[in-house]
Amino acid sequence: MRLWLRGLALQALRSSRRFSGSQGQLPPLPVPQKIVATWEAINLGRQPMPEYFNFAHDVLDVWTQQEKAGHRPPNPAFWWVSGKGAEVKWSFEELGKQSRKAANILGEVCGLQPGDRMMLVLPRLPEWWLVTMACVRTGVIMIPGISQLTEKDLKYRLQMSKAKSIITSGSLAPKVDAISADCPSLQTKLLVSDSSRPGWMNFRELLGEASTEHTCVRTKSRDPLAIYFTSGTTGSPKMVEHSQCSYGLGFVACGRQWAALTTKDIFWNTSDTGWVKASWTLFSAWSNGACIFVHELPQADAKVILNTLTKFPITTLCCVPTLFRLLVQEDLTRYRFQSLKHCVTGGEALNPDVRDKWKLHTGLELYEGYGQSETVPICANCKGEEIKTGSMGKAFPPYDVQVVDDEGNVLPPGEEGNVAIRIRPNRPFCLFNYYVDNPEKTAASELGDFYITGDRAHMDKDGHFWFVGRSDDVINSASYRIGPVEVESALAEHPAVLESAVVSSPDPTRGEVVKAFIVLSPAYSSHDPEALTRELQEHVKRVTAPYKYPRKVAFVSELPKTVSGKIQRSKLRKQEWGR
Repeated sequence: MRLWLRGLALQALRSSRRFSGSQGQLPPLPVPQKIVATWEAINLGRQPMPEYFNFAHDVLDVWTQQEKAGHRPPNPAFWWVSGKGAEVKWSFEELGKQSRKAANILGEVCGLQPGDRMMLVLPRLPEWWLVTMACVRTGVIMIPGISQLTEKDLKYRLQMSKAKSIITSGSLAPKVDAISADCPSLQTKLLVSDSSRPGWMNFRELLGEASTEHTCVRTKSRDPLAIYFTSGTTGSPKMVEHSQCSYGLGFVACGRQWAALTTKDIFWNTSDTGWVKASWTLFSAWSNGACIFVHELPQADAKVILNTLTKFPITTLCCVPTLFRLLVQEDLTRYRFQSLKHCVTGGEALNPDVRDKWKLHTGLELYEGYGQSETVPICANCKGEEIKTGSMGKAFPPYDVQVVDDEGNVLPPGEEGNVAIRIRPNRPFCLFNYYVDNPEKTAASELGDFYITGDRAHMDKDGHFWFVGRSDDVINSASYRIGPVEVESALAEHPAVLESAVVSSPDPTRGEVVKAFIVLSPAYSSHDPEALTRELQEHVKRVTAPYKYPRKVAFVSELPKTVSGKIQRSKLRKQEWGR
């Protein structure tokens, strides 16, 4: 890996040398005016969504032109560090060249066509950003996944999505090989590694040989760009499809207003590449000509994050509230951040005490935002606006956000109800297309004139939204969204479990964690509870993604049920939260 990174660094040296000077030598320009004008015109209803749109062609390549003309400060477009001395810096020009080479690999080597699907399961390596842009250039639909996916998770996702290709690292390749025979749609496998593996094509070797000449596919605005798997309360994860325009154009406002990005900024989001926030950062930052900073960060380590902020000129930071909870537990007086000036957070509720401690010790505000896999930011606290402690902010453009009852009627300020986005008479252009192959789920997400998020809140008279909780049973633990059925299904495979119910339980660090209430099979009723708890936890880690295991376990004689025999998770959840 070190040799490959050294080669990449040398390859990009000519375009990165200009970054050695001090920042701010050239006056920053706003987002390319055509992109801003298009977004604002659509937002105000002055024009329909453009028939054709492609982020790589209409944004990324435009910044390359601005860069060549000297209309952008000497700032990299992408800056990756390993934490062990290795670095990769790309200008927009170099990023364009590398992503076109990657696009040729997808098209010429893998034989992928527009509309084909490709899974991206990579840790925080530069290749993730290259292949993402290569997918955009070729019209291939990207399907990101986290590196903690198990064989069972990979098999389900490959079978459901009918993905024709996958790119992953050496640590996950054996899991893919174990289930490849059961995934008939999978035709090509790309490996990100400095070593080879039978049956896999080495992406790094191919990239070194690929041509930089590539003609971007002319994609329509409503053509699919990405599919994300999202957990639900019933059944298996669902596929959420986003369009070229919903992501490619939809994050212009997010970058400008919430993240407050300019061409001078260096934006670090610590999110895993498998989560939507990684894509949020990509499209927000590059829409606004800002630099994306990435630390390989194999594990969430507060000291590593703080030292990185001290060492590098990062101006904008995004972490989930759980990470900020860890950061404020450190002695912040020992650190002097080089350039940090703006911090945003989201993915779960922000505790007021975390915000207060961070501001006290750093002088920086935490600007909370709220959104979903199906959306761009729905609500946000933006710089220059009043922040009410505990509120997730006001409705974020272009959404008309309301609180509605179970019949779809708008509720007055102060009344709790469903957080909803108005979709009639006009559906927002930056909302997901639909749940793939699941018209029932798509229809169930709409109520009257609104898309129903599944979250509950109330809005005050000033338009600030106050989160109450999920209206279903999804567990949000340190921003990891976990469907209880997935955990219950894993537990059911163990002979000790007669039946189980999984709910959220409060936790001071993660906000909430998975708790399993278990009725044991008679043969296991006399087993040591502590030993059995550990055994069941390890079992769940093996069967499904490790982050889904129940951190709390309670053995009970029976579970609360309705007259028809349905388990009432809501009673157990209320019991846990003292409601």
